Amino acid sequence: MDAGGLPVYNPAMPLRSLDNLRIAIVHEWFVDHSGSEKVVEQMLRVLPQADLFALVDFLPPGQRGFLQDKPVRTSYIQRLPRARKSFRHYLPLFPHAVEQFDVSDYDIVISSSHAVAKGVLTAPDQLHVCMCYSPIRYAWDLQHDYLRGAGLDRGLKGLLARWVLHYLRLWDVRTGNGVDEFIATSRFIAGRIRKAYGRSSTLIYPPVNLDAFGLHEAKEDFYLCASRMVPYKRTDLIVEAFSRSPHRRLIVIGDGPCFSRVRRLAGPNVTLLGYQDDAVLIDHMRRAKGLVFAAKEDFGIVPLEAQACGTAVVAYGAGGALETVIDGETGVHFERQTVESLLEALDRFEGLASSFSPPRLRAHAQRFAEPRFRDEFRAFMTQAWQGFAARDTGE
Repeated sequence: MDAGGLPVYNPAMPLRSLDNLRIAIVHEWFVDHSGSEKVVEQMLRVLPQADLFALVDFLPPGQRGFLQDKPVRTSYIQRLPRARKSFRHYLPLFPHAVEQFDVSDYDIVISSSHAVAKGVLTAPDQLHVCMCYSPIRYAWDLQHDYLRGAGLDRGLKGLLARWVLHYLRLWDVRTGNGVDEFIATSRFIAGRIRKAYGRSSTLIYPPVNLDAFGLHEAKEDFYLCASRMVPYKRTDLIVEAFSRSPHRRLIVIGDGPCFSRVRRLAGPNVTLLGYQDDAVLIDHMRRAKGLVFAAKEDFGIVPLEAQACGTAVVAYGAGGALETVIDGETGVHFERQTVESLLEALDRFEGLASSFSPPRLRAHAQRFAEPRFRDEFRAFMTQAWQGFAARDTGE
């Protein structure tokens, strides 16, 4: 058991090999190399024989290395009009599309799921493990936030959107019964799984690539916000708070649909750099006196990347940040997503600044590194298969 009471597996136990098993990994979509794709990358390091399935695959030829250049079997969504740019508009078709994948030839099916991947159809003699990043956020507890952010909280389009999400919830609960084992990527997500599906799960934190985020002990007099500019990330809250605090300097890296609104809120002490490549992001992350993070994330990799650089974090005290940022040791939490609460946290952060040890921050981040994920994932999969095979044979 971990500190939160969730089961964990001991990677030091002697275990039978998975090498001779036929394995399928069903992912939602491959369009970039972000959080869940990085999990699939590490899954393939453990299970290199696995075949890949996804609703769509629009990765450019030169960016497929993290998938070991494997082919991906896609659904009919891939061939629909304007799917490359607007495949998410086909959301009502996703449940049907994922159910059309034929994975009947595999011993183990792993769904890599934050939307519909776990709905893939499996037989009783197949082990179905769901790596669950979250039950469908926009159909469950974040429905109202997403509808407001998309301008669909009223009118005929809003009514239609609510009907689609209602259908998705019913389908989501039903397909939860087809999963043999759930993996939760945080205690926060374990709670969501329990709430949505009435199921227990095993905690395996996702892998964080810390190699590029080198320790840098000398800090400069600016804060950093690095985020996609979408409503739930609350970049607007961060920028407004700093604009009301002109003696503090903030640099914002990231782009997205909220960029124009955020720019209107920015005072002269706030610099918006828009999208930047990894080299620029890491350089700022290493030099910043603190990273500011205002989202209620399922896990949240960016705060750990900052801590790997020796940079402490000011984070909204909810969701995954409660597990990755230790209040008073690797950063501080603020209690509410308000300007006033964030400003109070910044005052507290600056009062504690001398106690944030960059080497200690990096040591904390190392607990979430990629080798740890691979060890825990391999142990979990092997023990899950052994238990499933013993049950199936009546041993």
